[in-house]
Amino acid sequence: MENIIKLLNAINENYLIVFLIALFYSLERLLGSPFKFDRRLNHFFNNFLFQITFYFANLAFAIVQVGLISWSSENQIGLFYWIEIPLWLKVIIGVMCLDLSSYWFHRLAHNSPLLWRLHRVHHSDTKMDTSTFFRGHPLEVLVFGTSSVVACIIFGLDLSILGVYFIVLLPFLVAQHANFELPDWTDKFFGKVFITPNIHKVHHEQNQFYTDSNFADIFVFWDKLFKTYKYLPVKDMRYGLKEFDTDKKQTFWFLLISPFIKIDRSSNENP
Repeated sequence: MENIIKLLNAINENYLIVFLIALFYSLERLLGSPFKFDRRLNHFFNNFLFQITFYFANLAFAIVQVGLISWSSENQIGLFYWIEIPLWLKVIIGVMCLDLSSYWFHRLAHNSPLLWRLHRVHHSDTKMDTSTFFRGHPLEVLVFGTSSVVACIIFGLDLSILGVYFIVLLPFLVAQHANFELPDWTDKFFGKVFITPNIHKVHHEQNQFYTDSNFADIFVFWDKLFKTYKYLPVKDMRYGLKEFDTDKKQTFWFLLISPFIKIDRSSNENP
């Protein structure tokens, strides 16, 4: 098990992202897109600019993140330092605990007006495809980066388990935003345990009733356990946020400064 952990931690996340983006961007062409739109390269470039800013923000925060998690590991702080379980089980439960922490921080990002100003940048994409994975405000690293630190300290997880979590997480995050519709059987089978692309797309529906649902990244049972799970057929969805549904509000520079602009959130009644 230690060799598997080392192997996974040796994977360069940047190379993995490039591979996944290329794979799912190509699959959108092969499988067909339920929502077609023009100027896709322009859309991709606009979203990719966020990846550049996020990379440097994440690099800066990683210093704090690594320092805090290393400190907690050296001092054996957290649940799994107090109980003995096999390493393979610790890795599996550790990934689940990190996903649980992300679930609550993600939910907080929707419920806190201040954090929503950052998170709405990701939800603003009215023409969602694989490149929507990139669209996230660089300051949001403070939210989800803190989520990982909190989980590692509470549950006693070290940097190697955090590394495994990120490698497991990335394929989910890229696939969930791809502009294609998977057959219903994938949700009925895999959707009993995992957040499938179709299930995550509900989270990007314009109607706030659906936007505030399906917060988990990997495991669907967190949403089902805490009553935030909802389902809607992909063909019935309208992506994005109504208050960002203009060309001006879809530009990189506007979205970058948008957290500092008061923009009223459009609300919808329950369907």
